[in-house]
Amino acid sequence: MNVIEINGLTKFYGKARGIEDVTFSVKEGEIFGFIGPNGAGKSTTIRTLLSLIYPTGGSAAIFGKDIIKDAREIKKDVGYLPSEVFYYDNMKVKDLLNYSASFYNKDCSTRIKELADRLDLDLNKKIDDLSFGNKKKVGIVQGLLHSPKLIILDEPTSGLDPLMQQTFFDLLKEENEKGVTILFSSHILSEVQRLCDRVAIIKDGKIVKVEKISTLRENNYKKFHIETKTPIEQSRFNFEGIKDLETDGHSIRFLFKGDLNPIMSRIAELDIANLWIEEPDLEEIFMHYYEKEEQGHEHV
Repeated sequence: MNVIEINGLTKFYGKARGIEDVTFSVKEGEIFGFIGPNGAGKSTTIRTLLSLIYPTGGSAAIFGKDIIKDAREIKKDVGYLPSEVFYYDNMKVKDLLNYSASFYNKDCSTRIKELADRLDLDLNKKIDDLSFGNKKKVGIVQGLLHSPKLIILDEPTSGLDPLMQQTFFDLLKEENEKGVTILFSSHILSEVQRLCDRVAIIKDGKIVKVEKISTLRENNYKKFHIETKTPIEQSRFNFEGIKDLETDGHSIRFLFKGDLNPIMSRIAELDIANLWIEEPDLEEIFMHYYEKEEQGHEHV
């Protein structure tokens, strides 16, 4: 079952483009990544999905319910962390969180305390006295205090130090293990790579690709670097699937895509001193899709 279903979602601000024809779905129990540079349309998609702004065209559903018609019903089971959090400065953290909890028909006091302890958040402080990172923690507690079935996170880690980011990721994994579905928007690719099963790549308001992280990596070039005890003949590596071949006496580097068996047989014939085979990181994969998209437009 799909928890989120987005079909042709479009949002224009007057004549300015927000998002155009965005289509993807998120399965129940999935951690789904939504990646793209700042300004690509991630926040617009999320705000439209949460009916904080209204679409110009297309449709979307959460839990099988229409995002506009059933917005109130949907919000009971959704936790949302915006990219920037703004609060009433004079309130104490605990008062703000208790106020948030009052919108849900359940006692959230134990959960608030549990989350605040995990995130090292002082509930007695005034919002005005908090650092940006601590305000972000308030946002995390606010998004999770009612134990939602769907968590939507928009650039959630900005302002958190590396240790707190790790605690936050652990928290998300625990929620996911309970069956909670997570939509995770970020421009930091390493975060998405660590957490997500599948990913949608967005550029200039349009979806470039929706793919499993594992498939993104499998279908890309692997990086080879070989050092040998004897000089290498470049001609031994002139076959299909190899590109960007560089030789320097006892060293050879190249990218390879395809069946690994023939290339490993060829390497086994060498007098090897050292060998490195690296997966491309998500950053390189990401750029590869962006470049492919641009080339596609040039041919149109």
